[in-house]
Amino acid sequence: MNLSFVVLLPFFGAVLTGWASHFGRMKSAWTAGAVTLLAVLCLAPFAPTPFAGETVLWRLDWMPSVGLDLAFRLDGLGLLFASMILGIGLLVILYARYYLPERDGLGRFYAYLLFFMGSMLGIVLSENVILMLIFWELTSLSSFLLISYSYRKPESRRGARMALAVTGMGGLALLGGLLLLGEMAGSYDLSVILTQGEAVRADPLYTPMLVLILLGAFTKSAQFPFHFWLPHAMAAPTPVSAYLHSATMVKAGIFLLARLFPVLSGTPEWTWLVIGAGLATLLIGAGVALFKHDLKGLLAYSTVSHLGLITLLFGLGTPLAAVAGVFHIFNHATFKASLFMAAGIIDHECGTRDMRRINGLWRFMPYTATLAMVAAASMAGVPLFNGFLSKEMFFAETADFSTGFEYGWLLPSLVVASGVMAVAYSLRFIHDVFFNGEPIDLPRTPHEPPFWMKAPAAILVAICLLVGILPALTVDPILRMTVASVLQAPPPEFDLAIWHGFGLPVVMSLAALVGGLSIYAARRPLFRIAARMEGWLDARAMYEWLLAELMLFSGWITRRLDNGSLQRLVLVLLLTVLVFGVLGFVGSGSPLTGTRAILPIDGVSLTMTAGLILVTLVTVALHRRRFTALVVVGALGLLVALIFVKFSAPDLALTQLSVEIVTIVLLLLALYFLPQRGPDESSAARRWRDAVVAGLAGLGAGVLTWTILTRPLESISDYFIANSLPGGGGSNVVNVILVDFRGFDTLGEITVLALAGLGIHAMLYGLRLPGLTHDADGRPWNWDTHPAIMAALARLLLPLALLVSIFIFLRGHNEPGGGFIAGLITAVALIMQYLTNGVAWTHRRLSSNMLPLIGAGLLIATLTGLGSLVFGYPFLTSSFTHIHWPIVGDFELATAMLFDLGVYLVVVGATLLILIHLGLMHRATHPGADGSHANQEPA
Repeated sequence: MNLSFVVLLPFFGAVLTGWASHFGRMKSAWTAGAVTLLAVLCLAPFAPTPFAGETVLWRLDWMPSVGLDLAFRLDGLGLLFASMILGIGLLVILYARYYLPERDGLGRFYAYLLFFMGSMLGIVLSENVILMLIFWELTSLSSFLLISYSYRKPESRRGARMALAVTGMGGLALLGGLLLLGEMAGSYDLSVILTQGEAVRADPLYTPMLVLILLGAFTKSAQFPFHFWLPHAMAAPTPVSAYLHSATMVKAGIFLLARLFPVLSGTPEWTWLVIGAGLATLLIGAGVALFKHDLKGLLAYSTVSHLGLITLLFGLGTPLAAVAGVFHIFNHATFKASLFMAAGIIDHECGTRDMRRINGLWRFMPYTATLAMVAAASMAGVPLFNGFLSKEMFFAETADFSTGFEYGWLLPSLVVASGVMAVAYSLRFIHDVFFNGEPIDLPRTPHEPPFWMKAPAAILVAICLLVGILPALTVDPILRMTVASVLQAPPPEFDLAIWHGFGLPVVMSLAALVGGLSIYAARRPLFRIAARMEGWLDARAMYEWLLAELMLFSGWITRRLDNGSLQRLVLVLLLTVLVFGVLGFVGSGSPLTGTRAILPIDGVSLTMTAGLILVTLVTVALHRRRFTALVVVGALGLLVALIFVKFSAPDLALTQLSVEIVTIVLLLLALYFLPQRGPDESSAARRWRDAVVAGLAGLGAGVLTWTILTRPLESISDYFIANSLPGGGGSNVVNVILVDFRGFDTLGEITVLALAGLGIHAMLYGLRLPGLTHDADGRPWNWDTHPAIMAALARLLLPLALLVSIFIFLRGHNEPGGGFIAGLITAVALIMQYLTNGVAWTHRRLSSNMLPLIGAGLLIATLTGLGSLVFGYPFLTSSFTHIHWPIVGDFELATAMLFDLGVYLVVVGATLLILIHLGLMHRATHPGADGSHANQEPA
């Protein structure tokens, strides 16, 4: 058992939960809860180590050459966040079971939730910052799915797109910042980075690196000026809001600030940027929250404000400010999650969240009201609740930081003003919802929800009370453990107590309480003023304006470059390449011809070159006669395959030949819907222009090739040749490169091939187009579309072709062949049955659904790579041995063959999927496809 189990369990659980939903919504809920509880149990054995001041590390080499390893760490900060992610996640799973309607199967919701949970755990437990970035982007994707869960609602789609656009932009900035940070520190591992603070801060690239990292953190944690996306993300179901906007997604940026605090803090740049963003966010969120009539809108802007509070504390840069920041991270997670759950209960029972209508609910749901009022009091910073303790520490640290400055009174005054507004909007939450008269025209009669729907909020409220009353016994050890990991040093002395004596922080707290009561008492004229000012300085409007301008600009560029003509696009591409190619040669001072000796010209090479030129010219001359041009292009492909044979590259020759056959079949199917002759669209001047550009491009490519090939080259081929057999267990160097040395590339390529097949399947599924029934001269096509001789011959050749395919596959590790070539041979053999025997005949014997085949291939290839991790080796490390079989003799078994099997299945599945769907488009015009002329199908 290691830390990777904690991170990866939710991802596997997401798949399992989706499958469990087929057996009922309760099965899905139980599965999601069980997976989360299992992750908690996996985390628990490691918890004592951070409390002892040590760090748990687990590492698996992945791509060490680029500094990317599968490495996880658990220290105090990671344990705090992982506990909140799993603990509040478990409560949200229980809450969602009762909140979401009965018609909702829950499988999709819990799958998205676990996907997001795993992504968040990956962020807080990653040792490698590049790995952290991968999980960072996964949270953006999974939160998009959660926010748009009710995708039929326009506001859900709009909020999800906005969140993805803003956080995605921040992710790109963060990528640049982390790459710079890794180069400055000399490693991408946090264990090294956290010890290189002085070197990083002294680096000349510190400021741009800091700005990029802060952009990533600020966009994720909704800091000014990127705060606008969070309120619009409230279109998500309330369980999503309770999870994402209390302890997880919006805390990811805060976590990054805390994680890199000892490396980045302590400079004027850090102080001004982080304090400035935090203070602006604190004030804007607090000011807007009071005037929101939507219950979740009030909580959303209060969340923005509290995130600004935590950011400001880390911006102060002092150890005690870090203590207060960490403390408020925990407190905010507890009271804000419970408040969102209470808001969801009110919406669930009343049918609305409009605080102008949901009045006097104390009489209808006193238990829910009690829970909500306790949580709101904690949010306001009322004594005896956990929010009061961290808010008082916040006041103390801002006052202490401002001492000695000329305008030292300004910062404490502004934070007190934010405290005043916090009390006011918390009081509005309590008074307007649970008192303030009678309900007004509610869609439903409110009542208490089921016990288990209230239980998660009750647990969180109990934590608020326990921490507020007994802080030293409950949260003090957790806080000291976490702060030590944030500072990478022993925590400073601090005392968690309800009363520290009468001092400036107490005065500031009293001022906030009294001011908040006064503001709420005078709220009505303030509401009228706010209504008149609505829309002023709306960041969302600025975002939408910028987006619209970008769309207009991109549309203008597209119209200038793309007028629907393929010739135009090719012309732009060639001219661009020519310009940059010429710029590369100009001013270089190097001769075009290098010192490497030229190979002698032999008759075979000369003949093949002449053939290539001739076939190319014929293709250009006959390109309007589409079928003839296609045949000539096929001959060109055959010549290229012969060139590979001439230069002793049989693998490439086999691949070229197989691809050429599949491509010709593909183009033949597409040509069925096109006229036999292409129109004459080009004028003489245009043809001369195109000829000149094409000639220059060809000349440039030739000059570049000549320049490269006449220079000495240090090739890496010697390494592959020397290590193919001892390292990869195969003497076919090309195949060993594909399935071993560059196996990760191959896995990516078959994934792209699978996605291409799925995309074409989605576009062409069910599409039927009328095909041509007469040739260009008006003569009807031959009705005998499946000649008996050709059909019988194709059936006889099928077993032979499959046998050749198996042979090519099995010998591929040591002789020319392999899964890709074998897959193409199999696909061609099977598609021939469609062409010669017809759709109906073939469908009775072979399913046209190739999706399971593609999925099986990807699964086998991926599991082969993961299998090496089980034995402690890097991903896709191959193993091989030799066994002796009777009759057969010595035979090699290699795990690379399993990977090659995955390649084979994906190639077969994707190729057949594409070709079959292209063929089925004109199925309606084929005799026998719909039951008519069935006697013409081969028997």
